[in-house]
Amino acid sequence: MANVALLSNPNSTGNRAILPEVRSYCVKNSDVFHYEVDDVDEITKALQTIAKVKPKVLVINGGDGTVQAALTELHQGGHFGKNPPPVAVLPNGKTNLIALDLGAEGNPLKALERIVEMAKHDLHEHLVDRELIALSDGSKNSKVVLGMFVGGAGLSEFILYCRHKIYPLGLPNAASHVLTVFAALASVLFGIRAKFLPNRPSPISISLIKNGQYQGNFAILIVTTLEKLLLMRRVSRAREKRGRLQFMAIDQKPTALLRFIFSVLFGRLGKTAQKGIHLEQGDMVRIEGKNSNVVMDGELFLAKEGRPIILKSTKPVSFLRLAA
Repeated sequence: MANVALLSNPNSTGNRAILPEVRSYCVKNSDVFHYEVDDVDEITKALQTIAKVKPKVLVINGGDGTVQAALTELHQGGHFGKNPPPVAVLPNGKTNLIALDLGAEGNPLKALERIVEMAKHDLHEHLVDRELIALSDGSKNSKVVLGMFVGGAGLSEFILYCRHKIYPLGLPNAASHVLTVFAALASVLFGIRAKFLPNRPSPISISLIKNGQYQGNFAILIVTTLEKLLLMRRVSRAREKRGRLQFMAIDQKPTALLRFIFSVLFGRLGKTAQKGIHLEQGDMVRIEGKNSNVVMDGELFLAKEGRPIILKSTKPVSFLRLAA
């Protein structure tokens, strides 16, 4: 049996260039079982097949949306019984937030080669636990989706703006993200209105169970379990741990945004309370309001009146960390 099972999405932006090399490597290496899906709907069948191989590691080769779909099916489908294999994520796609959190950077093929070599030995010292975020509408029969990063309020508008308006320009990822930041600042910080700028977010109500409730216009909303996310790492170190979900909301006011920007630049975020900057940790986040969009790992979800978005943390899940 192969030590490593590789699940690839050929439609991921990063795979369009690297996948031929990945295929060639897998053909020559008997330690890798490679399965490709053309659509996330095929992931269920893919994991059913991969479970028969009984790999030591499941490697996901795609963007954050592919990772989200695979994690959801892996931990809800029951294909591996009570002991699913640890997950490794190749640095692919547009943002790579999950891969970066696990220490996977640079060339995806080099990362795969390292994982294959690691899988030949005891993996215990390379495993880390991460909680996932379970997203649902709170109803009894609601479909639950699992991920590790949720952006809401204005941030979801900025993510969608980058995806639909900036990425099609064909610019490098870094340039696309910088351009999006400038467009967001022009819209929110300076109040400029134009068709080529992001939409202004609608008012939303956010409840963080055990720690209070926030309601109003927010420029940024982040809920995450990613430990290496730059902003939240400083917050978690500065505060006593009270829950698994790390939460940050920034008021949609120029003064609050300026305080936030300067706090990040000078490493002061989370060290002292600042007006308009809400930093908390908790076990459940409830988001509601008319047309309140959130984006989880690249996929859009919409809160409707009477059907809020509920975010809860899961039990720890095992991942393979590539960083030393």
